[in-house]
Amino acid sequence: MRKPPAFRYERGVSVVSRFGALLLLLSLSIGAACGAEPGGVLKAGVFEPARLAPDFTLRGSNGSDLTLSRYRGKLVLLAFGYTSCTEVCPITMAVLARARRELGAAGADLQVLYVTVDPERDSVDRMHQYLANFDPSFIGATGTEEQLAVVRKAYGIVATKMPVGDSYGVAHSSSVYIVDRDGSLRAMMPFGHSADDYVHDAKLLLKK
Repeated sequence: MRKPPAFRYERGVSVVSRFGALLLLLSLSIGAACGAEPGGVLKAGVFEPARLAPDFTLRGSNGSDLTLSRYRGKLVLLAFGYTSCTEVCPITMAVLARARRELGAAGADLQVLYVTVDPERDSVDRMHQYLANFDPSFIGATGTEEQLAVVRKAYGIVATKMPVGDSYGVAHSSSVYIVDRDGSLRAMMPFGHSADDYVHDAKLLLKK
């Protein structure tokens, strides 16, 4: 596998999850400067140089196979989480839904993809119903644990089961990857950013 590109984030080291799962950044070199695009500076941390986002094919919540490369021509916001998550995931999905609404007509060129870290519970139907509560255009992806492990490794995603009463939760990386129209991995937005920050970056990247 190719070495990940350098990563720059203007506020310092990116936050991956409130559980402290920082392994995502161990393979990335951190710089001090801001990421720049023509006409403005991205709010997200920038991968330098940009490279082709690792492709994958999983089962989509829309009833068909979900292949990342099929979304060339759109700006893709790629998130990882699970439907039983009670804190980070619903906040992230709500923020992304608001951002897409605030983009107006340009929102048609933005696609949110949500890859589960909990295939044991996240069926296609469950993901479809969950995401429809935020935005009917959002598409979830699931598969076997082996398939999902390959995708997580490609993106440096950490996901660890943790017992919660008689059930379990999953501590996982919570940043959102931004893939541009050409399919290049351009930036990563840490958890906690506002819808306005996503709108800001989407407008810059959709100009290309």
